[in-house]
Amino acid sequence: MASLDPEFDKDGPVLDTDGVRLTVDGAIATVTLTNPDKRNAQSPALWRALAEAGRVLPGSVRVVVLRGEGKSFSAGLDRQMFTPEGLPGEPNFIDLARSSDAELDAAIAGFQEAFTWWRRNDIVSIAAVQGHAIGAGFQLALACDLRVVADDVQFAMRETSLGLVPDLTGTHPLVSLVGYARALEICVTGRFVLAEEAVASGLANISVPREELDGTVRDLASALLAADRNAVIETKTLLRGAQERTYEEQRAAERAAQARRLRDLAGSGD
Repeated sequence: MASLDPEFDKDGPVLDTDGVRLTVDGAIATVTLTNPDKRNAQSPALWRALAEAGRVLPGSVRVVVLRGEGKSFSAGLDRQMFTPEGLPGEPNFIDLARSSDAELDAAIAGFQEAFTWWRRNDIVSIAAVQGHAIGAGFQLALACDLRVVADDVQFAMRETSLGLVPDLTGTHPLVSLVGYARALEICVTGRFVLAEEAVASGLANISVPREELDGTVRDLASALLAADRNAVIETKTLLRGAQERTYEEQRAAERAAQARRLRDLAGSGD
């Protein structure tokens, strides 16, 4: 079984920059947030590195694991972004607010690219989440297909307390997972969602003791790899589109997908 720990990847990281490390071992890629001293706080540089990880991901990869070093998965935005000085080489929020509508929209769209590729149909992504997953950290976990959480996890959306909204693609999956009313309450109050509620509400697939997190993710990755890759891609495509289709449209999509699989299997048997 491929390792989730970068130190066991013999060929070294594919990418290691700005608090993000991408390693690949066979069909499993691991994306690790590598700034535990700042609880893996996020910045535009980190977002650019995450987007780049998606671009350089080898086509042989079937499962992508997202994890954070240290006690917290990610405590959200680097608060220095809110100061007049900002982060070195990056526009602060005041600068962004003073830009034109087109420039501001393009800047936020660029930030969102770090959060979009995890749901590609050719991979299954798993967030291994421990400790704090706040704001941008919560949204990064929501960007993945599956979430395995440690029993010390603390999810929270704190954007409204700062006068902001969750804008890093987290609102769509949050509503899909827990429904509108609970999503609204979580976002507006900014309260913590702990492990038991996360599993009960559908935010997380499973909760395990902290020391079992990596092993549980390994087992899940192994189970995912045991399935036929093309069948997984077709199934993921069906499920992702189900909410946008009518019942009859979904029936038709199922028939078309199954026809492709049957023809492919028949052809491979020639």
